[in-house]
Amino acid sequence: MLRRFAAAVAITALAAGCSSDAQPQDELMVSANPVAATAARSPAPTATPAGTVMPLSGVTAAVVDGRTRTLAVAVESAPGLRLYDIDALDRAPRAVELPAMAETLTLAKEGGPLLAATSKGVVQVTLPDVRVTTLDGAAAGAAGYGDSTLVAVRETKSVAVLAGNGTHRSISGGLLSADQVYTVGERAAVLDRLRNAVFEMDVAKGTIGEGLRAGQGATNGVVDRFGRILVTDTRGGALLAFSLDPLLMRQRFPVAGGPFAIAYDPRRDLAWVTLTETNEVVGFHVAAEQPEQRYRFPTVGQPNAVAVDPASGRVVVASANGGGVQVIEP
Repeated sequence: MLRRFAAAVAITALAAGCSSDAQPQDELMVSANPVAATAARSPAPTATPAGTVMPLSGVTAAVVDGRTRTLAVAVESAPGLRLYDIDALDRAPRAVELPAMAETLTLAKEGGPLLAATSKGVVQVTLPDVRVTTLDGAAAGAAGYGDSTLVAVRETKSVAVLAGNGTHRSISGGLLSADQVYTVGERAAVLDRLRNAVFEMDVAKGTIGEGLRAGQGATNGVVDRFGRILVTDTRGGALLAFSLDPLLMRQRFPVAGGPFAIAYDPRRDLAWVTLTETNEVVGFHVAAEQPEQRYRFPTVGQPNAVAVDPASGRVVVASANGGGVQVIEP
């Protein structure tokens, strides 16, 4: 059924210009005047958050590197990172300054470097010795690609390819916004929140390929060990799964509660999704034909970020409204 759905919405043409008509001219877009989906606003928490909570304000993103045992948390005020020992969270974290707030944190590969996407460039942080290199250019998201780094540049509707020798080039065409990038071996894709679609990229040729509509308002994604891109459809209330060989929507699983942030545990095949409308985090087993809920925990308020330690299975949920950083032992 999903093959038929994918075939119906696949498109290779460039986006049509927005108009004042009620119906969009672009098959991939929900509206002719699109607005990017964002996290639903959370109510005040009514349940005690599971696990333990560490006080920390203004958190924007989090990621765990299992090899170096590092929990990296991005903070908005005096923009920077807090690097914790995931096995000794009672120890004071190391602080790393950033040129601007990090919108996303990703690992180029296990063991680092850590990529912090900021409005003033991508900051590469080696682990565990913490050496910082800033790559110029505004960035919404980043991912490692061989010896290069792919950078989603929202303002220019393009993806920059930054090589290890300092050279770079830009890939564009058909995008209204470049918000996140994903790599699966030699393949790559970009999420366009405005056009509300996932697009293939041919990095070697420098082209944007066909796109598939991503629900009603996709916001975040992560790659699983099967080479699928798992995407949260925040507006549509669903967890989507896309393959890149070929580009197809493989799954669409209803998830109520405003799914937003997502992290993946490759050892347990668990996708952890935060629900900002209900202040919860849910663990879905995603190795079967359809996701299966295995865990559900109450969280801190406005849980806009989530990370998971693949070694221990610990889940880290971060509040965007001052509720702190929560650590759960499933």
